[in-house]
Amino acid sequence: MTVTIRSRAARVVVWWDERQVSLYLVAIAAGAVLGLSAPGAAPTLEHAINPVLALLLFATFLSVPLIEVGRALGDVRFLGTVLAGNFVVVPLLAFGLSRVVADDRALVLGVLLVLLAPCIDYVIVFTGLAGGARARLLAAAPLLMLAQVLLLPFYLWVFAGREVLDVVDVGPFVEALLLLIVAPLSGAALVQALGRRSSAGSAAEDVMAGAMVPLMVATLTVVIGSQVAAVGSRALDLARLVPVYAVFVAVAVALGMLAGRAARLDVAGTRAVAFSFATRNSLVVLPLALALPAELDLVPLAVVTQTMVELVAMVVLVRLVPRLVPPERQPIPPV
Repeated sequence: MTVTIRSRAARVVVWWDERQVSLYLVAIAAGAVLGLSAPGAAPTLEHAINPVLALLLFATFLSVPLIEVGRALGDVRFLGTVLAGNFVVVPLLAFGLSRVVADDRALVLGVLLVLLAPCIDYVIVFTGLAGGARARLLAAAPLLMLAQVLLLPFYLWVFAGREVLDVVDVGPFVEALLLLIVAPLSGAALVQALGRRSSAGSAAEDVMAGAMVPLMVATLTVVIGSQVAAVGSRALDLARLVPVYAVFVAVAVALGMLAGRAARLDVAGTRAVAFSFATRNSLVVLPLALALPAELDLVPLAVVTQTMVELVAMVVLVRLVPRLVPPERQPIPPV
């Protein structure tokens, strides 16, 4: 009986693994339908974002042997490429694109706030799905978070004006680091340690590995469902941002690929750099945006609009990046 249940469970996991991109598109559509048909559910869905995302990241971290993360910290070339790209190259791109909405202070601030902050959470998931170096990107996550906490106020001051510093608070960044990185990573380390000593720990690893796709589906559904109604209510104001964010993703991916090749990274490393350049920390900066004064009420909606554009783009990039950065061909051995 137990063998039969395990066999059926294994078939289910294989089924959704093979159809994950289609399932993610369905999840985005379902979130949009839910949010538009039941706007009163938005606060509940919004409160569910961090717990669901933390669980998704726990499953992701659990699937990466932490010994690989330790080795990745020694990859100076990869870490240098990710840090230089995200805090030298990408800010220039963000500033250039923000000029498209330079006539609206709230939209400019929203664009800069989200595009200047590199992602440290679900980028690891999408990178892994595309065959990228997720362990190396996981090792870079604390450095990316620390750097953006230190540099975001500076860039906002330079690009948006000195008065912006009065409304910037690092609290959401620290909270996100603890909730979305430290806690899931510590839990994953504990379960991996138990897995080496007991069958229960090993079983937990198997269950969480099989749950990756449903957890990503849940994350996409709650994020879109919690915000789509608010975005829809200001659609005319926010429509200008969609091409800005779409162009950002396309250019950032291209820059990431060029940077990876210039640094002579391997295929997995180059794919990871491309995702790191293109993916932004919207779920972390959203609480910061929500804390802004009422006259800047478009800022959080500008951040959410980026999230929605990015999630669709990530689903596409999971399939596209492996084609743009194909595996290296192995030489044919002589006969």
